[in-house]
Amino acid sequence: MKANQPKRKLFNDAVDLLTGDAPGSGTQMLPVDQIKPFHEHPFKLYQGERLDDMVESIREHGILTPVIVRKLSSGYEMLAGHNRQNAARIAGLKEIPAIVKENLTDEEAWVYVLETNMIQRSFSNLTITERIAVLAARYDKVCGTKKREEIIEELHRLNGAGGHDVHQQAKSRELIGQEYGMTGRNIARYVRCNQLIPAFKEMLDDGSLTLVSGVELSFLSEEEQELVNKALEQNGIRVKGNTARKLKAAAGTITEETIRSILKSDKSVTEARACLKIMSF
Repeated sequence: MKANQPKRKLFNDAVDLLTGDAPGSGTQMLPVDQIKPFHEHPFKLYQGERLDDMVESIREHGILTPVIVRKLSSGYEMLAGHNRQNAARIAGLKEIPAIVKENLTDEEAWVYVLETNMIQRSFSNLTITERIAVLAARYDKVCGTKKREEIIEELHRLNGAGGHDVHQQAKSRELIGQEYGMTGRNIARYVRCNQLIPAFKEMLDDGSLTLVSGVELSFLSEEEQELVNKALEQNGIRVKGNTARKLKAAAGTITEETIRSILKSDKSVTEARACLKIMSF
């Protein structure tokens, strides 16, 4: 490289790898089982017909777009391509083509994970827990970084999506809300629900817990949330708005006895209202 040659822009190497312009480098074939899933991967893998279609396509054509991985001290970590890896394994492939990234920070790795999914999927098609992960990461981890802009530009070029307005950065709830068509208040609710334990996040997805009630429960410590979840499972009940508000008010002092008392009082009120409703007929 000449001394006066402009320094290569960070993250443009993936484009060079695909086009063959990177000196002494290229897409590598990596063993499928040497690539670990991203340590906090927030997205659910394809299932059903969508997975079957991908498996069939890979059997017929192979993997046309390389996955993107981060090199670790031992093995590799998947950044973009969890579904392709899963489908390739089902299809019987032992190796898959990969672009290898080295010396990435966790924040930079997060951008690859989030943005590749958002390029391929509509935000409205994500589950509630996936939306929580995307919004929380955007707000807390990768907002307004120059490197995020460069990565997004690279990914759009890799996906053949053309240019991208890399200068519009999400620096606040309002700007993130504009990007996803949501109010800043609703963004705050999703971000807050990132403090929920996995069991409560699953309840958000299956509809047994509302987002508003989830926000209330998020103010409990992880240990308190686990106690509440255990009580709910034992009694076979759901947390409703009034119960969630009472639990939030008791945050920091939650015990099994506290939970039983709150659940019992709310059950008594519910039963009393039911009786009044019957008597009114």
